[in-house]
Amino acid sequence: MKYLIYSLVLVFSCSIYSQDLNNYSLFINKIYDEALSNGESYERLDYLSNQIGGRLSGSINYERSVKWGKDELDLIGLDSVWLQPVMTPKWVRGAPEYAHIESTPGNTISVPIAALGGSISTPSIGISANVVEVKSFDELASIGKDSISGKIVFFNRKMDPTLINTFQAYSGSVNQRTQGASKAAKFGAVGVIVRSMTTTLDDYPHTGSMYYDGLTLNERIPAAAISTNGADLLSSMLSLNPNIKFFFRQNSKNFPDVLSYNVIGQIDGSERADEIILVGGHLDSWDLGDGSHDDGAGIVQSMEVLRILKVLNYKPKRTIRVVLFANEENGLRGGNKYAELAKINNESHFFALESDAGGFTPRAFSFDTTESEFKSLKKYEGLFKQYGIDSFVMEGSGADIGPLKDNKVILAGFRPDPQRYFDYHHAASDTFDKINKRELELGAAAMTALVYLIDNYKL
Repeated sequence: MKYLIYSLVLVFSCSIYSQDLNNYSLFINKIYDEALSNGESYERLDYLSNQIGGRLSGSINYERSVKWGKDELDLIGLDSVWLQPVMTPKWVRGAPEYAHIESTPGNTISVPIAALGGSISTPSIGISANVVEVKSFDELASIGKDSISGKIVFFNRKMDPTLINTFQAYSGSVNQRTQGASKAAKFGAVGVIVRSMTTTLDDYPHTGSMYYDGLTLNERIPAAAISTNGADLLSSMLSLNPNIKFFFRQNSKNFPDVLSYNVIGQIDGSERADEIILVGGHLDSWDLGDGSHDDGAGIVQSMEVLRILKVLNYKPKRTIRVVLFANEENGLRGGNKYAELAKINNESHFFALESDAGGFTPRAFSFDTTESEFKSLKKYEGLFKQYGIDSFVMEGSGADIGPLKDNKVILAGFRPDPQRYFDYHHAASDTFDKINKRELELGAAAMTALVYLIDNYKL
């Protein structure tokens, strides 16, 4: 009899579970229909990219994007919209950079460079020096100060083209950009040139943050990215003649921190309003392009999540909040401030999802949580198969939501196809014309579907 009762309970539970999944599937279909038929993410991104443009922290354009973001969230009709103050760094590129390779006195070839974010300027007349090419910090140390002092260090480690996950390839190379100048300065280098963080061969230098790691003002040296075509040319010329010289000039400058804002809006929960589901991306971008993929796409997709739920008259159980984070690119001040204030205000975050990997075709969601929680969430994986989402994976989530990490909150990252992202990342080529409308809308739909499922998870 006990076995019979247990079997009946199990059958009944499975029946309820199957019915739940069926109901979820039907509503997810409505989400996709709305996103693909009436989506507003593409039009929003068009304005953000083409009317405002690059949104470097501390710039006038970033201030304009804050006003735009708040106005757009107000138009969606959320229960509340507000600005969260945060102090951010201000770095200005200045007049366009210039560089050339000098094979013999008077014989020069110009190459594209871009100052790295946070770098000091060169002297007004520029820097001209012999070049030492290295591919690692160990190689730098092995060469030693006697051979490096007074020269320009050229970091030429490529992103590993054999790694299918291009974000792993990026992680394996990016330290030469972030730490190269501080390492080279200790060996007496007068400047640093870094191969752009991309697998493609082009003439676009890719900027990004660099840090001086405690160096005094007098110890700091200027640092710039060189395009991959330029890097290959410089390397080839060095192999033929190690005595060639490199000249570069840049006019970048750091200023005191300035007041800026995270932009926040939410739909209040109807049953568990104290449990927050966060979806977001970063509103700032680098200044070379208009930041359409990094991270304009993530911004408009996150806004679209709340718009779709509102249009479908969905009443969330938990509070669903969108955050447009400030200063991800060169400081992470927005994410850190948000987490700091959330703790001070005793806010409870149940789930946080970040979109910061471009507006390409959706492929997966990553989860940063416990093994048992991930196993439980895997039951939703099949609901995404028909929409091209291949898998749920245990990986990192996103930089801006990372500071929220504790033993309770589930962190997740939206993972579109990664093969083209670093073609445009931090470069002048990151522009609106690289955005595919349907891919962008599919991403917004996938994120909305996941937020909807999470809202019904563990009730």
